[in-house]
Amino acid sequence: MEIDPASPAPKYAQLRELLLDWIVEAGLGVDDPIPSERELGRKYGLSRMTVRQTIDIMVSEGKLYRVPGKGTFVCRPKIEMPLALASFTEDMRARGFVPGSRDLSRRSAPASPHTARMLDVPPGTPVHHIERLRTADGEPMAVERTMLPLSLLPGLERISLTGRSLYEVLEEEFGILLDSGEQTIEAGLCDPADAKLLGLTPGSPILSMQRRSFSNGACVEVALSGYRADRYQLHSRLDPRRPGTA
Repeated sequence: MEIDPASPAPKYAQLRELLLDWIVEAGLGVDDPIPSERELGRKYGLSRMTVRQTIDIMVSEGKLYRVPGKGTFVCRPKIEMPLALASFTEDMRARGFVPGSRDLSRRSAPASPHTARMLDVPPGTPVHHIERLRTADGEPMAVERTMLPLSLLPGLERISLTGRSLYEVLEEEFGILLDSGEQTIEAGLCDPADAKLLGLTPGSPILSMQRRSFSNGACVEVALSGYRADRYQLHSRLDPRRPGTA
């Protein structure tokens, strides 16, 4: 576990890999401290500036966090965002977290042309708008804005979503099972309002997700969500290549 001066990889990148391996091999857990920048520089023969650059990168990646005056510590592992049609509540329960939500806004309004296009309904169609802060073990994870046609879900505004999955409510209260969907996930920057809710600095990176969910071919839900990039990562299995495929 040494820095190779002949390697084409920059020294800060080599130190990052060494630290990641060391955290695993040393069995460090969440909130455990790592050595100081001075100690790391002495151990690996690196300048304080190079070590700080490495730590800055790992903090921005959500692998480490700093506490002023105390040191640098190991972050909680990121949660893998499911590439499947599952509600936030179902996903958190499956991972052993306690899901939670806080209603930020619930209202009904005519669909704008853009919303109508996403829901496959005429402009002006009454639509439920639900805005919630989603949490796991009490920690803010995402701001979720959901739109659903009011005609399919009369009375939804009177049903509490506290401690319940919206998908469970659709199935149990309205007999609607979401059986397919499509989603787009891209990098984004957190605006000041959402940053305050998520405990982030405005402009922090987020995973911006747009999902359309269907039941028997009809679009029932459009969800626009901003997930903390420091707490989420994407993971997907790749199908094996077959001989002769390009």
